[in-house]
Amino acid sequence: MTETSTPISLGQKPEEILDVVGIGSPLVDVIARSDNALLSRLGLTKGSMELVDLDQGDAIYASMDATIEVSGGSAANTMAGVASLGGKAGFIGKVATDTLGDVFTHDITAAGVEFEAALAGPGEGGTGRCLVLVTDDAERTMATHLGVANTFAPSDVDDALLSRTKITYLEGYLFDLPPAKEAMRQAIALTHGANGSVAMSLSDSFCVERHRNDFLELLNGDVDLVFANEDEAIALFGAKSFQQAVDAFDETGVVAAITRGAQGSVIVTPAGILTVAAAPVATVVDTNGAGDLFAAGFLYGLTNGLDPEGSAKLASLCAAEVIAHLGARPQTSLAELAASHGLLET
Repeated sequence: MTETSTPISLGQKPEEILDVVGIGSPLVDVIARSDNALLSRLGLTKGSMELVDLDQGDAIYASMDATIEVSGGSAANTMAGVASLGGKAGFIGKVATDTLGDVFTHDITAAGVEFEAALAGPGEGGTGRCLVLVTDDAERTMATHLGVANTFAPSDVDDALLSRTKITYLEGYLFDLPPAKEAMRQAIALTHGANGSVAMSLSDSFCVERHRNDFLELLNGDVDLVFANEDEAIALFGAKSFQQAVDAFDETGVVAAITRGAQGSVIVTPAGILTVAAAPVATVVDTNGAGDLFAAGFLYGLTNGLDPEGSAKLASLCAAEVIAHLGARPQTSLAELAASHGLLET
């Protein structure tokens, strides 16, 4: 008899389908309280993310008050959030075989994320770090030394992982790096080739201004879902108002999840435009990670049976959890939190 498929041997399990695989820069966040005067002295633009070299990073670190260190990176934070909700998440990124690389690897795998590390070669540098200065108004300003994430290239993309995902989530910051831009395009092709969808975060309004043409091009059939805040959405289309940016997204046919802080979010879908209220927060401590965890909730919802409105409500709750404490990853089980609010079943 002719075999039509390769049998599975005893003890072998088929590989799981993943809800989301994120691709981004693995970073260790170094977080400290700050004030506006220090930001001015350091030449940092409040609320932005700026790339710095190692010497600049060392100078900023020397000016910081007492710090805490936690694993971070925008897309990695989102994947940790998906896992905290009970989802199946994976992450692709480049680290070095150094202390920070070990810390990042331990933390993301301990969070329940399947991590396919691209390891740096000799002489490529160290694992990236992000210096996060948080002012009294909970605004965060970031100075990032990407380290070996700066060398992320198409050869570092894990084809097998992308063949197993429902959605691939791309970090817009990576478009600052020419080799990584090509890696992103490769990831898009691989995901669509495996019948998956592609989501992308615009990351930062300054990032949008640097790469507006690239991002607009991606809306033409490459990306299925976009995450942006109000400023990023306006910057993307050069709009004169928020409503004009919403209308521009509506014309593209791409699903867009646009956050507006305390004003909640606007979700643009082919079936219509939804406005969803923000989840209440007793005290806003640190806005770092708000967008990352909003994306986590929305992506988990979409891949686990929720409609866009339900996904946005879950996303708002996840964002509310992370801004109530220092650090860009959840400190409580998001699955239990969502169940207590009636958004997920226990």
